[in-house]
Amino acid sequence: MIRHVRHHEIDKDKWNLCIKRSINGQIYAYTWFLDIVAEEWDGLVENDYERIFPLVRKRKLGIDYLYQPAFTQQLGVFSMNLLSGEVTRSFLEAIPDMFRFAEINLNTLNKVPPGFPQVEEWLTHELDLIGTYESVRKDYSDNLRRNIRKAEHNGLQVVKNIKPEEVIRIFRAHRGRSIRNLADGDYHRLRRLVYLSIFKGMGEANGVITPENELCAGAIFLKSHRKAVFFFSGVTPEARSKGAMSFLIDHYIREHCRQHLTLDFEGSNDPNLARFYRSFGSKECHYPHLVINRLPLYLRLGLKFFQTVRSIRSGISGVW
Repeated sequence: MIRHVRHHEIDKDKWNLCIKRSINGQIYAYTWFLDIVAEEWDGLVENDYERIFPLVRKRKLGIDYLYQPAFTQQLGVFSMNLLSGEVTRSFLEAIPDMFRFAEINLNTLNKVPPGFPQVEEWLTHELDLIGTYESVRKDYSDNLRRNIRKAEHNGLQVVKNIKPEEVIRIFRAHRGRSIRNLADGDYHRLRRLVYLSIFKGMGEANGVITPENELCAGAIFLKSHRKAVFFFSGVTPEARSKGAMSFLIDHYIREHCRQHLTLDFEGSNDPNLARFYRSFGSKECHYPHLVINRLPLYLRLGLKFFQTVRSIRSGISGVW
C-alpha cells in the first residue's frame, strides 16, 4: 500500500536506509539533501519504506503544487526492489488530489507508461570509469584533446579541496549573471549543501589555478551509489578560452578510472553543453520530465499561474 506521509511523520532512518539500498538510489533523495534544497516536502511511502517518492511542495495563490527544487536533477520513485512502468504508474496515481499541479523530474529507471500525456524525455550524459584511463581517453574528441593540451601549454594546474564558495563566487561573477531564477538564498543553500556533502565524505571541490596562482575555474563533484555527479562549476571567460574546465574534468577522470564508478555530467538539454559532455565519450541517458495539470479550467486558460510556477522551477545543474 502506498500512503502519503507528511514531512513531520516521516521515519528518516527508514527513508535514508531505503535510499541507501535502492537499486536506483541517488544523493538528491536523502533527507538531509531534501531538507536543505526544499522548504517543504512530504513523501509517498510503500509499505515499510520499501519504495519511496519525495513530494517537494509549495503553495501559490491558494493552490498546492509540486515542483523540482534547485540542485536536484532527478527524483521520482526509489526502490529496494525491481521497478517497472506499472510501479511508476501506481506512485503517480497516488499523488494526492490536493496537489493541483506538478512539474517534476523522475529518474532514469522510472518508466512512465501510457496515459500521462505531458511527459518529455530529458537528457543527461554518463561516462563509465571502470576501464583504464587510456581506454576512456581514446574516445575523447579531437577538440577536447586540443583543449587539454592548451591548458597544459598555458601552465594551468589542478588543485584539490578548495573552498566551495570559491567555485560559487566564480560562477556568480560570470555565468550566474544570466541565471535569473537563482537568488542569494539559493546560493546559501548550495554552500550548505556542498559543505555537508564534504562532511559526509560524499563531496569534493577542485579548482584550476594559473601560473600566477589565481583560481580561474572550479567544479564540485558529489559521489553516491557508485556515481560521481558533476554537480556545479564555475569558470572565467579567460580560463574558458584556455581549456580550464576540460583540463579539470580530465584530471578527475584520470584519478577515478579503474573504479566501479559512473561520471554523471548532469545534463544537458542545452545543445552546446551536450556537445561538450559528449566530447568525453559519454553516453546519452534519459529521464522523464512530467507535468500533471489538475487545475480548474479558468486557471488552465489563464497563463499567469503556469508562468508563475515555471518562474520558480529550478534550473538543472547541467545548465551551468
